[in-house]
Amino acid sequence: MSVGFTWAVASGAVIPFLGPLFAAQFLIGSSRPLPIGKAVGMLLIVMVTGSILELLTASMAERPLVLLPLLGLFFFACFHAQVSGKGSAVVFLMLVVGIMVPLLTILHRDLGSSVLALLAHSIGTGIILSWLAHAVVPDRGGIDTAPAAQFIHPRPTSRAAADTVILLLIVTACLIKDEWATAMVIPITVASIQTQVDISAGARASVGLVLVNLVGGIAASVAFVLLEIRPSLLSMFVLVLLAGLVFGGKAALPSASAKVHAGALTTFLLIFGAGVSPLPGTAAESFSTRIGYIVVAIAYAMLMGALLWPRSRPAPTSLRTSKVA
Repeated sequence: MSVGFTWAVASGAVIPFLGPLFAAQFLIGSSRPLPIGKAVGMLLIVMVTGSILELLTASMAERPLVLLPLLGLFFFACFHAQVSGKGSAVVFLMLVVGIMVPLLTILHRDLGSSVLALLAHSIGTGIILSWLAHAVVPDRGGIDTAPAAQFIHPRPTSRAAADTVILLLIVTACLIKDEWATAMVIPITVASIQTQVDISAGARASVGLVLVNLVGGIAASVAFVLLEIRPSLLSMFVLVLLAGLVFGGKAALPSASAKVHAGALTTFLLIFGAGVSPLPGTAAESFSTRIGYIVVAIAYAMLMGALLWPRSRPAPTSLRTSKVA
């Protein structure tokens, strides 16, 4: 992740944190390398889905009452798969595609390249980085680590519909609110929180979710300040490496809090990346603005979740369930 981030910045990538972000998702999702067939299939799915979303966004940019319901259907399909026990790195990946394609297509026409090409390149970079990580530090355990229990919601349709409303509202706000036109980190952070611990799991889990994500945002802002004091690629590499070891190490453990620390790592990459290399036509935000984005995203996600999420508590079910013929 550190190598990918530093290389992306040095090579002038438009959004340098995307490749390392996807690499982190792949590495946290499994202790085994991503199979070539699955990697190719993932790229094809993203290309097809991204092409459809880009076409719809470009053709219906002036008709939001048609575009937004279509985006809502896409978000609903992703969330329904996730709360039905089929969630994986692919779900979050597709949510990021569904958020970035409309925002970049409508608000940032000066990117100089296709949004789809940008996403495909970032996902391909993430896959290659994950393969390199497995090659450098292979898993010598012999067997794959048993994944942590995944919560399957007893009311997946209601939960997916609530998540869709929550995410669609914040995406709409970014599209119509001028001061949030560059705040792409807000809806991505909201989506990250939605794929983490359910608020119905208890007050302690909810407080932990908020604090860990805030720590990720604060760590990113402090890292950006330190980088401004000693601006160099080596400093950048060390700062991202430290964040990866702290947050990524805990996210890789088969524990109930793994998703929360993965979310904190996502928050770090989003905020630090936005500060290091802002989108064309924008400037690096101040410390307070970057923290403000995270506070807004967390507060919004948790408040709306408390209002809209179904109250029944999901029952833990192992990802590896035996099939009875």
